[in-house]
Amino acid sequence: MKKALLVISFGTSYESTRRKNIEACEQQLAACWGDREPFRAFTSEMIIRKLRQRDGLQVDNPQQALQRLAEAGYEDVAIQSLHIINGDEYEKIANEVRACRHRFKRLVLGKPLLSSYDDYQQLLAALQMQMPPLEANERVVFMGHGASHHSFSAYACLDHVMAAQNFPALVGAVESYPEVDGLISRLQRQQISKVHLMPLMLVAGDHAVNDMASSEPDSWCSQIAAAGIETQCWLQGLGENPLIRQMFVEHLDTALRQSEQEAA
Repeated sequence: MKKALLVISFGTSYESTRRKNIEACEQQLAACWGDREPFRAFTSEMIIRKLRQRDGLQVDNPQQALQRLAEAGYEDVAIQSLHIINGDEYEKIANEVRACRHRFKRLVLGKPLLSSYDDYQQLLAALQMQMPPLEANERVVFMGHGASHHSFSAYACLDHVMAAQNFPALVGAVESYPEVDGLISRLQRQQISKVHLMPLMLVAGDHAVNDMASSEPDSWCSQIAAAGIETQCWLQGLGENPLIRQMFVEHLDTALRQSEQEAA
């Protein structure tokens, strides 16, 4: 039986961060399932189009990838999402899996990074590993993407867990809640004098470069600095963190085990 490993992410148009984050995750997953042929798909049609037009690089979306695998005779396909939350992008994948399930003997989908309470605890341990040593008056602020989907609450949940455990970091989101204005108010109340800004995203792409770290007046870096707080930006995607890559491995392993139990 032909077996495939399909790793699906939002994607990025930045080659260096794609290598350091997406490819690093793909390679760690492939190393754990060496009996499966590895494949890639992106959920962002905008990035797929940009890579095709700019670089001549063709990347499938989830529907195209699954169609290609079915036509090539793959019967057992393990899919791992590299998305952070169970939002719109993950639902795209889940919908395609439901629509294509009849074309495969087994089609398994691993969950995004933050899918259970244990995931939040594991993520704190992983983030701690990449954070710099902090003085008492320093904090890390993690920038998440945010979402219009109801799962945007995952960012506030993570921020709440950090506060409850006296973890020296805060979490905000570019496109939803928690907003940067609220974070700045909290930092001022805590009399924080320096903030380290880090992306809470798989890759350090457009949002990290422009919305977080740029010198534009509306970037998070500029807004926090304008409030009188020293800022330092770290352009490192979550995919560079081996403990986070391992979380994706564990999610796929759990999905495959559950599939085996259901089939038994």
